[in-house]
Amino acid sequence: MSDSPADLWSRLRQAASHQAGVHLRDQFAADPGRAERMSARSAGLFLDYSKNRIDDDALGLLFALADASDLRGAIDAMFGGERINSTEHRAVLHTALRAPADADIRVDGHNVVPDVHAELTHMTEFAEQVRSGAWRGHTGEAITDIVNIGIGGSDLGPRLVCDALRPLAPTGLRTHFVANVDAGRLNGLLRQLDRATTLFVVCSKSFSTQETLTNARSARAWFLRGGPTEADIGRHFVAVSTNAEAVSDFGIDPANMFGFWDWVGGRYSLWSAVGLSIMLQIGPAAFRELLAGAHAMDTHFRTAPWSENLPVLLALIGVWYVNGFGAATHMIAPYDHGLRQLPSFLQQLDMESNGKQTTRDGQPVGRATGPVVWGNSGINGQHAFYQLLHQGSQLVPADFVASLHSPDNTRPHHDIVLANCIAQAQALMMGRTADEARAEMVAEGLPPERIAELLPHRVFAGNRPTNLILLDALTPRTLGALLAMYEHKVFVQGVLWHVNSFDQWGVELGKQLARRIEAAFESGVMPAGADSSTCRLIALARAALHERDDGTTR
Repeated sequence: MSDSPADLWSRLRQAASHQAGVHLRDQFAADPGRAERMSARSAGLFLDYSKNRIDDDALGLLFALADASDLRGAIDAMFGGERINSTEHRAVLHTALRAPADADIRVDGHNVVPDVHAELTHMTEFAEQVRSGAWRGHTGEAITDIVNIGIGGSDLGPRLVCDALRPLAPTGLRTHFVANVDAGRLNGLLRQLDRATTLFVVCSKSFSTQETLTNARSARAWFLRGGPTEADIGRHFVAVSTNAEAVSDFGIDPANMFGFWDWVGGRYSLWSAVGLSIMLQIGPAAFRELLAGAHAMDTHFRTAPWSENLPVLLALIGVWYVNGFGAATHMIAPYDHGLRQLPSFLQQLDMESNGKQTTRDGQPVGRATGPVVWGNSGINGQHAFYQLLHQGSQLVPADFVASLHSPDNTRPHHDIVLANCIAQAQALMMGRTADEARAEMVAEGLPPERIAELLPHRVFAGNRPTNLILLDALTPRTLGALLAMYEHKVFVQGVLWHVNSFDQWGVELGKQLARRIEAAFESGVMPAGADSSTCRLIALARAALHERDDGTTR
């Protein structure tokens, strides 16, 4: 008889307790084949997970937990268009956005793939017009600047991809992103732009998102102040939305509205029309390569055994640390400047998906779920927070992501980046013993008393876990595979934790309270039930806002 999930969770904690007393140095010394065995490859990505505090028995236990949690059934349900987003009664089909045209993926009996490819064609036709210069602004000049106005998934995904693939942008076409409703970001950008050659892409499914519409209306007002008329708005604003009436009221021709579907979640939407800014920058052919890379990872995820499955391996190892070792955070370190936005993207993907306290059945989860995801570019991070990774008192698992080939093959820059990436993973794993530290200081010629003083500070335990993910090169195809891999990793963890990874009710309360507080700034009437701290803060803010409006100083 197979073990139940409860039995396997208990055995997982016991196995982790045993593994806590084992050092990775010893595991590598005892097993010359460890690195080769604990690696996997697919879709232009190579994963080395050998520097994790795990052994074959623990991996087998995790594979059994995946089976007992019906991971295979959950994967089939997602790809099959079932309404696995139970609280919102929606299918979860971002995978359909990168499916080939001859695929048949149904929601309530309707094949959605032709709809997806029709919208891709619509995007392609528009992008080709803009990129060729055939699309002209109100003065007859070609577009030179694209401004994507969105927030959350309508910003982070497109921003990451455009940053990563910026070398593919044609000369003379620049892409910018505005998400923060703080006017400093928008106003600073607008001062650099020419109204006659700027195109705004407003991304809001409902065309009512407060931050996005506030920024869009301010951009519209700026545009009109420079001399253009209302009739010119349609040449400089397009929309990614499903609300044709609101888009038209804004002044945008509904023919230049690009849509998507309720089975596309925000943090999974870059593959849809939300990726219009990506297509405008890198071109339709490269955008389709991005989709093809993601589809290749989808196929790998659906078909590869757990022991070779990149998303599943990453997910199970992450569960191992969260629930076996009590790791509260997970660090992402891209050793590629083009991927510097990856930590922010994965932060939303992971924390908004699995930061849940209830199961899909509405019961308390009963165990830790998603970790705090954070990070920065690897080389920069080494001079900022790696000290804590090496000698801090808490365990911080990490993913290092690098490209084997640099797009411009600039040496020695790329040599230094790759060497540091590999070296940091090795240093975190090995640490430095007292004998090694002493020998090093003797070689430096330090006197015995100085060696005795410094020795405790120059020793560190190592045994800090890392995954190392290598892209053959940073291309649209490998980037698509990388992002899809992480999407599926998060999904797998949600299945094991029995949470709905596709809703985000936790973000709603703050938005609701913000609207009440904003109203109090005008009325002076404190929101019902507001605590004394909130009331005092509202009063301070209200006084400052009115000082600004009437020009007085108190």
